[in-house]
Amino acid sequence: MMRRGGRGWHGRVLAAAIGVTAVATATSVWTAQAGPADEPGARADVRAHSSAPNSPAQGSAKTPVSADIAHASDRGTHGVNITIDDGPDPVWTPQVLKVLQDNGVKATFCMVGTQAQAHPDLVKAVVAAGHRLCDHTVSHDTAMDKKSEAYQSQQILGAERTITQASGGVPPQYYRAPGGAFTPYSRHLAASHGMRPLGWNVDSKDFERPGTAAIVATVKSEIHNGPTLLFHDAGGDRSQTVAALREILPWLKQRGYSFGFPVR
Repeated sequence: MMRRGGRGWHGRVLAAAIGVTAVATATSVWTAQAGPADEPGARADVRAHSSAPNSPAQGSAKTPVSADIAHASDRGTHGVNITIDDGPDPVWTPQVLKVLQDNGVKATFCMVGTQAQAHPDLVKAVVAAGHRLCDHTVSHDTAMDKKSEAYQSQQILGAERTITQASGGVPPQYYRAPGGAFTPYSRHLAASHGMRPLGWNVDSKDFERPGTAAIVATVKSEIHNGPTLLFHDAGGDRSQTVAALREILPWLKQRGYSFGFPVR
């Protein structure tokens, strides 16, 4: 997800996205927290109504879901949602998967279209392990909310097709805007394709690589903000994230939290 402000690998992702975009163009809280419907920010700081979850969309038969930005957990008031952004990555995604497996935790992987296209084996591994998929656009453009609706559609639906193809036919159930760059149009477009817009409550700030201890401390001090936690498995050296998850997941279990998925 990474908050707005640029990234070292962004240029390379945009360059790789040209091929995916061309294909797309040719074929085409705790409890019920939710972000303001018309604001780009995705972190929940106000309460809103919660829509009833829908069944996961399968294949081309998409059941529209709520266009409100989701933060709540399907495990209720003491559930947490682990969300992993920007992959899959051949070095770090397998390590994140191993930590999740060791702790019996399921997570939601928000995948960039170019990464999914490059590593379909990892997309399939994520699905096979029982995790859920999330559309994180074709090229992770954090300024896409300033661009045309046609461009937003190309980014969202192009990634949806790429991720579904890479997974072997399993579609993403959520849409997370890069840097929280949601728009009313992008939220409703995603929802009409069965992808619930997905925000976050706790930004672990692991993308900044502040050190494992700092990542752990951030989660512990901000867990009261809500259930959806943000981590990354791509975009650089994610060894601190892997190490932090090894500490955070048992810590959450010890305090009685259960692990679930974001509401749909």
